[in-house]
Order: sequence, then C-alpha cells, then structure tokens
Amino acid sequence: MGMFALGALSGAPASERLDLLATPTQVALANLGLLDLVGVVEIDPAVSDTAATQQTYGLDPDMLANCVVVGGKREGSERLAACVVLASTRADVNGVVRRYLDVRKASFLPMERAVTLTDMEYGGITPIGLPDEWPLLVDRRASAQAMVVIGSGVRRSKILLPGELLGRLPAANVIDGLGL
Repeated sequence: MGMFALGALSGAPASERLDLLATPTQVALANLGLLDLVGVVEIDPAVSDTAATQQTYGLDPDMLANCVVVGGKREGSERLAACVVLASTRADVNGVVRRYLDVRKASFLPMERAVTLTDMEYGGITPIGLPDEWPLLVDRRASAQAMVVIGSGVRRSKILLPGELLGRLPAANVIDGLGL
C-alpha cells in the first residue's frame, strides 16, 4: 500500500482502485500502460480543492499540480488547451498560453463547459484522459518533481505520479515559465 506516498497521502496502484478514477482517466491510463505506475488515493471530496488538500494532508505547494482548461478564438474558431502547473504557481494564461494557442485573448473555460467537455468532475479535472485534440501544456517545474498529486477526474480521489510522467502524456508539451 505504501508504494505511492506523499505527505500524509498513501495510495495503491491505480490498477487496484479503478473505482476511484473517472472513466476517461481510467481508459487513458490503461491505454498508456500506466495503471501500475501511478497511485490513487481516496480522499474526502470536501477537501478536493488544492488548498484544502495541501492543508489536510501536510503537502508542500510544490507537491501538488493543478490542471486548468483554457481557450481562445482565432478567426472564429475556438482553440482549447489544458495546462498543468504546480499549486505554488498559476498558469500564465495571457502570456505563454495565449501565444501558444496563437489567439488574441485566452481565458479559463467556464466550469460547466470544462466539466462537459472533459467528462470529469469540477475540482478533479486531470491531464490524463482529456480530449485527444487538446494540446497539454506542462510547466517544466511540475515535470521535474519526483512525485506530484494531481486530480483523478473525480473529487473523491487524487492521483500520485512521478512528475516526469506528465511530460510523457499524449499531446504534452513541457514548457519553461508556464507557471508564474
């Protein structure tokens, strides 16, 4: 059980707790052959938000990574992306992300839309299992962490994984300075 541990969080390989993963996350982990390389830990959904998770489980902000969905328009067509940054930073949406998407203005997707498009719960959106056509922007500092806590697609659990796996996800682009 202690194979995946960080702070007061301790979890089992995801392969043993498929019930704690959103469907798209479970499918993606299986397809990528990562079910035994990432851990999953059940948590109280009430402490799913990053700050609450950090406090409840005694984690350093650099141990948690957030996944946010952003978008912008160019010549009438919408361009979407997901960004992964450490909890100690925030995504540079109107700098790095805007330039990457090549749009005039980039912004966070409204909650309902993000939930619908990802088929994940708000507060649990994870970079694993997002729509294939979305670029995944990963801050280099997140991919450099030995182990990070990310969402699982549902609020009642978290995924623990080596940071370098973030940079190996499909459509992932590791970028310097994505998190401010």
